[in-house]
Amino acid sequence: MLDAKDKKKLRKEAQDRRSLFQIGKDGIGDKLIDTLEDSLRAHELVKLNLLKSAPLTTAEAAEILAQETGSEIVHIIGHTFVLYRRSKKNLMGL
Repeated sequence: MLDAKDKKKLRKEAQDRRSLFQIGKDGIGDKLIDTLEDSLRAHELVKLNLLKSAPLTTAEAAEILAQETGSEIVHIIGHTFVLYRRSKKNLMGL
C-alpha cells in the first residue's frame, strides 16, 4: 500500500511520461489487461488516457484495471490516470 509520500513521488515521476495506453469505445478487454501487465512488469509506473468515446468514467477504468492487474492507483486527473505496481526488480526504489 502506498502512503501519501510515495504517491507524491510517483505523481512527480509520471508527470513527464506520456500515456502508454488509450482506452476508447471498446472499453477494457483481455488484450489491454495482458499488455498492461507486461508494461507494469517492465516499467512499474504506467500512465493511461481515457478517450471521450470510452463507455466508462476515468475512475471506473482505473478501479477495474488496478483490480485486474494487482496495481495501485497513484493519481486520477481529467481523462488520465496513473497505475503503479512494484516489480521484483523494484525500479522506482519504493
